Amino acid sequence: VQLQASGGGLVQAGGSLRLSCTASRRTDSNNGMGWFRQAPGKERDFVAAIAWNGDATYSETVKGRFTISRDRAKNMVYLQMNSLQPDDTAIYYCAVARSAYGSSNSRSYNYWGQGTLVTVSS
Repeated sequence: VQLQASGGGLVQAGGSLRLSCTASRRTDSNNGMGWFRQAPGKERDFVAAIAWNGDATYSETVKGRFTISRDRAKNMVYLQMNSLQPDDTAIYYCAVARSAYGSSNSRSYNYWGQGTLVTVSS
């Protein structure tokens, strides 16, 4: 399974970006998917996850600002990021979960994309 994330870039504080991730295998539409991020010098952190039925969970740091969604027919997952802040600067990774449900635990995911860089300037 290959995952391709895109949509990162440079944005000013308060701005928005939309990340996209496509999975190469149709069967992944039955799995949960998630977004994680890793800032320089820090560990990879959970951002958001979405189950096969669309149920979403978020980290407290992004709740109310970010929205995860998916298009099962296209095997894609999205992350709409609004009100971006410099602390959101990181490489964002999409991942496919082992089960039908999303999780905040990175060990619950068995396929990872290459990441897309988001830089938020102050």
